[in-house]
Amino acid sequence: MTITDHAPASESTKVSLTFAKALNTALADELDADASVVIFGEDVGPLGGVFRITDGLTARFGEDRCFDTPLAESGIMGMAVGMAMNGMRPVVEMQFDAFAYPAFEQVVSHVAKMSNRTRGKVKLPLVIRIPYAGGIGGVEHHCDSSESYYAHTPGLTVLAPATVADAYTLLREAIRYPDPVVFLEPKKLYWTKEEVDLAQLRAAADAARAAQPEPGTGIGSAAVAREGTDATLIAYGPSVSTALAAAEAAAAEGRSLEVIDVRSIVPFDDETVCASVRKTGRAVVISEAPGFASVASEIVARVQERCFHSLAAPVLRVTGFDIPYPAPKLEHFFLPGVDRILDTVDELQWEDK
Repeated sequence: MTITDHAPASESTKVSLTFAKALNTALADELDADASVVIFGEDVGPLGGVFRITDGLTARFGEDRCFDTPLAESGIMGMAVGMAMNGMRPVVEMQFDAFAYPAFEQVVSHVAKMSNRTRGKVKLPLVIRIPYAGGIGGVEHHCDSSESYYAHTPGLTVLAPATVADAYTLLREAIRYPDPVVFLEPKKLYWTKEEVDLAQLRAAADAARAAQPEPGTGIGSAAVAREGTDATLIAYGPSVSTALAAAEAAAAEGRSLEVIDVRSIVPFDDETVCASVRKTGRAVVISEAPGFASVASEIVARVQERCFHSLAAPVLRVTGFDIPYPAPKLEHFFLPGVDRILDTVDELQWEDK
């Protein structure tokens, strides 16, 4: 049985799945479920994409459903806008995070504004898949953290999965969502593996599809990745695994850290995040992007505004530095690590506890 086949009811559905294969499976399932879904971008056809996320889709669904485009990101995005305006559900891949910048004008001027411009009469149900962030030793233009640009643009939904299960579930939700979604895929997580119940994930996604136009359970919803009592670590995308590693190291020292996986940057789940911070009284926000005017800055502001009287210390951040993304041999200095997180946790005024 391949993981893109539906298993018989009597067969075990627990499989070891990589993050990349979860995305591939989600794309295949949506192509199979909806004839209006099309996938295109640079090298996504027979090659299967640089990271092989679209591997096998052209062979299975044909060149009219999954196909290559010229190396012109603005053209890719412009074509997606036109197709979405006319009843299709395009899923486009920006081959690397910084490759998406030539298409940014299309995203800001048209993708994000079309529904508002037409008073809701014209929807753009399209997904912009962006392999993003660091951890792979990529050279300039091949590693970047661009989430703040998209999160700052009203009209865009911005998702950043951190687990294999969320990679599958959130991508399926994004494809059937009625508005444009920027789907950020942490490159360093592509080959991580988890044991997941694929049949259960499929059944939940199929049930959510049948309940349209409800958005499902992932968009706009954060998750408690690890429970704790002393402080809350708030992270998304590639930083969640680092936050969990820091929490594990802190536990060995007798400190209990809760980890919140934001999952959905826009819309943001204030309720889950603030419930955790009110419980622990302390918080650290973790992100690979530079800290100035960032998503991390926004999360800090939202927590401070909503949880001020529950805080025992100011909300702190551990982020990338305010410099262009560094060369591969230097990125380990730039990326938030366990030691930087634990050092920041130590600054949370524990003498007041």
